[in-house]
Amino acid sequence: MDTSTQATPNNEQVFFVIRHRLKKGKGKLEKYEDWLTKIVPKAATFPGHLGVQIVRPPEGHNEYLIVVRFASIHDLQFWQQSPERKALIKEIAAILDSEEAIDIKTGIDYWFTPPTVGRHPRRWKQWLVTTSVIWPLTMYVPPAMEPLFVKYPQLGEFGTRQGVLALVIVGLVVYIIMPIYVRLIAKWFFKS
Repeated sequence: MDTSTQATPNNEQVFFVIRHRLKKGKGKLEKYEDWLTKIVPKAATFPGHLGVQIVRPPEGHNEYLIVVRFASIHDLQFWQQSPERKALIKEIAAILDSEEAIDIKTGIDYWFTPPTVGRHPRRWKQWLVTTSVIWPLTMYVPPAMEPLFVKYPQLGEFGTRQGVLALVIVGLVVYIIMPIYVRLIAKWFFKS
């Protein structure tokens, strides 16, 4: 098993990225899809589980990408090393073309990680996507935060105000908007 683990604080959200390449042949995709209906709900029962995304292979390909989010590295390791997961992986070992490839990523690292090994989006696409997310937020977040600055004038002072706005905007981008947005545009975004 190819595992690369980054040292992260126990309370930092992590992404458990798994690649499964299936053997070619009739019925393998169907068997794998059936297996997913078992492992996905089982993972959801574990502490710190925050969701799962499955990127299915395009027609003619056989590699699945599964991203499972956990609240901390400790929660992820608890799931990764669990007897339940090991038993479920054993169930599909015969249809895998190679051992599963595992990568563990945190926060911003996941935004620009392509669903295939060795490919990164072009810089101009990263710039365009990031700008298209941040631009509207800079227009709508400040007016939405104005009641807070009125109620707590010390937060509205020069420097502090910009810091609070930056915290809110970056938080929205990192934890809510960008993971969903990049998934939606992945086909174009990661295309050479």
